[in-house]
Amino acid sequence: MKKIHILLLALLFSIGVAAGCGNDGNNTNENASNESQTDQEQTQDSEEASFPVTITDAADNEVVIEEEPQKIVSLIPSNTEIAFELGLGDKIVGVSDFDNYPPEAAEKEMIGGMEFNVEKIISLTPDLVLAHGSVMGSATEGLQQLRDAGITVLVVNDAKSFEEVYTSIEMIGKAAGANEQAETTIQQMKDDLQAVKDKTAEVSDEEKKSVFVEVSPSPEIFTAGSNTFMDEMLGLINAQNAAEEQEGWVQMNEEAIIALNPDVIVTTYGYYTENPKELVMSREGWGDVPAIKNENVYDVHSDLVTRTGPRLVQGVEELAEAVYPELFQ
Repeated sequence: MKKIHILLLALLFSIGVAAGCGNDGNNTNENASNESQTDQEQTQDSEEASFPVTITDAADNEVVIEEEPQKIVSLIPSNTEIAFELGLGDKIVGVSDFDNYPPEAAEKEMIGGMEFNVEKIISLTPDLVLAHGSVMGSATEGLQQLRDAGITVLVVNDAKSFEEVYTSIEMIGKAAGANEQAETTIQQMKDDLQAVKDKTAEVSDEEKKSVFVEVSPSPEIFTAGSNTFMDEMLGLINAQNAAEEQEGWVQMNEEAIIALNPDVIVTTYGYYTENPKELVMSREGWGDVPAIKNENVYDVHSDLVTRTGPRLVQGVEELAEAVYPELFQ
């Protein structure tokens, strides 16, 4: 009996060990599977940001970027805002004198304004310089000097619409190895814009307001006519551009503006002119204009409605709240 008992214990022990070995084997397989999945994810991420990449830029140059840039110089605020939004802030080593957002941009080396300092940029030894289509006329020689110094220069398109802003974001994302971040940013912008459009879609044709936009104060009042970013923004919030008969950015005299009889006047120069609303409200001969009569004069942050970067959506939101405050209470 004692021998049988010992044999039974041995048998049970051996079964337990076998079962334990079986569990260890399953765990090993699971770990191997997880590691394989992680490797696949890493490979996929690597493929998404693989280099070299070739981009046809806004100057119609085929720009070849051999390796993921580690040091980037931005020549214009919109490029800087896009780069920071894509998580590239640590790679930015130089920005223009006009860059004021995000606050971290002020900590970077300043490389000048419209006439950038070529020697300063070269001294920063960047892998990539983000130029812009809006400065091509004045910067051609300087950009060529950078290319001659062996620096990769990418001219980002001068966006005139939201679709073109998305193109700018995609271009910078591809150039810097931030494709996924670019896609996420673009989708978030589209979602936020749709939320504003959904709210203002409630406005009927009878309730739709005409809006006159002042981008500079009297006596030289400039406004945004058709085929401008501001005109597109007004359309997005279901408002009418009072100056839609004008083309582009134009100067208008006070008599012509009064004749437009706008329901709302929006100024965009409050950051450098004190009390813009009071200045507009106090104009002689404007008392019968509905915007003046009903005190519907508002100032919106210029950077939010003119700088072609991710914050444009905030500009649309601010514009919508100014024109249709009852929808956003």
